[in-house]
Amino acid sequence: MTNSWVNWAGDQSCTPASIAVPSSPEDVAAVLAQAEAKGHTVRVAGSGHSFTETVLTDGTLMRLNKLDRILHVDRATGLVRAEAGLTLNAASNALHPLGLAFPNLGDIDVQSIAGATATGTHGTGSKLQNLSAALQSVELMLADGSTVELNEQTDPDGWRAARVNVGALGVVTAVTLQMVPSFVLEGVERPLPVEEVLADLDTHVDGNEHFEFYMFAHSPLAMTKRNNTVDLPEQPRGKAVDWFSDILMTNYTFDALCRLTRRRPSLIPTIQRAAAYAGSYRRQVERSYRVFASPRLFRFTEMEYALPREHSADAIREIKEVAKHFDTAMPIEVRWVAPDDAFLSPAGGRDTCYIAVHQYQGMDYEPYFRACERVFDRYNGRPHWGKRHFQTAETLRERYPDWEKFAEVRRRFDPKGRFTNAYIERVLGPVN
Repeated sequence: MTNSWVNWAGDQSCTPASIAVPSSPEDVAAVLAQAEAKGHTVRVAGSGHSFTETVLTDGTLMRLNKLDRILHVDRATGLVRAEAGLTLNAASNALHPLGLAFPNLGDIDVQSIAGATATGTHGTGSKLQNLSAALQSVELMLADGSTVELNEQTDPDGWRAARVNVGALGVVTAVTLQMVPSFVLEGVERPLPVEEVLADLDTHVDGNEHFEFYMFAHSPLAMTKRNNTVDLPEQPRGKAVDWFSDILMTNYTFDALCRLTRRRPSLIPTIQRAAAYAGSYRRQVERSYRVFASPRLFRFTEMEYALPREHSADAIREIKEVAKHFDTAMPIEVRWVAPDDAFLSPAGGRDTCYIAVHQYQGMDYEPYFRACERVFDRYNGRPHWGKRHFQTAETLRERYPDWEKFAEVRRRFDPKGRFTNAYIERVLGPVN
């Protein structure tokens, strides 16, 4: 087995001195003792769905995919204790028969719970917070193998730091999640003119439990998606229908069109207009996690920023305009999230609009992403921790009111800087 690691997108890789796959907390402690003896730094990989260099190390890389058990379920309170390597999809499938579900999910659910929460991953819903807000308690193993249980009672600052921790505090080995009773969603997708959506944006965002849309630079249409709880039995679509819409059209066909535009960028406006018109009306009534998430089979890279909600319409128009000047066939995605109080949450302390831009694999992303980032910067945007950005600790510090509180917790838990790498030093600064 080669000692190399590559992320899902295929654009971040490293060759660590050792890759460890512990299957118990005792194994994790042993790996940390070994790293200490060899003077290695330690990074932890989840499912590899971050687009940044957050996992890269030449020291010890720890993979938690064998720490994937559900340890305890309290159906009365909805509290679930799970190991950190459990994926969101596996958790959803296991908990649905017990009558429990995540209140919200993003559009993919293959990430590990520890990875998704550490990076502030989110879905959409103006009254719903990001995934890490569901963490009632976090079990963190420190460099010396000792563990701390962080929650609002034991260590309020540690808890608010650990919920979105970018892997900079230690190894999260288990978490307690607040789940909700399982529910059925009606998902309705339909194309609407972008300007029509923006003219009445608050009605769309606040009038639905979950509202989002995709748009293309060169098309006047937005592909809107609204998901709302319904008191109906789930109505699974036939396998053939699912395959046609989710696999053939959304993945294979779009992938082929993107490959074509990589060779012939002049076709981008035509293909985007056609893709927007092809996205016709679609309705789904299904258990929640099947409506939230869909498969992503082609590779791309992504930048996403959290902006104060009041700037939504202006920023959306500006980003759409910027995207016209770059060769990218990929859509722009817009979502909304409620505020929370994790120290490094991109949605911390403010109603938030998330805008994501994408670039297809093998195409130059940097000029496009830098141009978008200039717009996001003007609106005091905060980058999604798992997606590409060009910020540093210096540029980020003033955007987070609790920046110093996170730094204090980091010094307390990792005084020697065992859990660091070049990316962490760039975006959070050195430990001391």
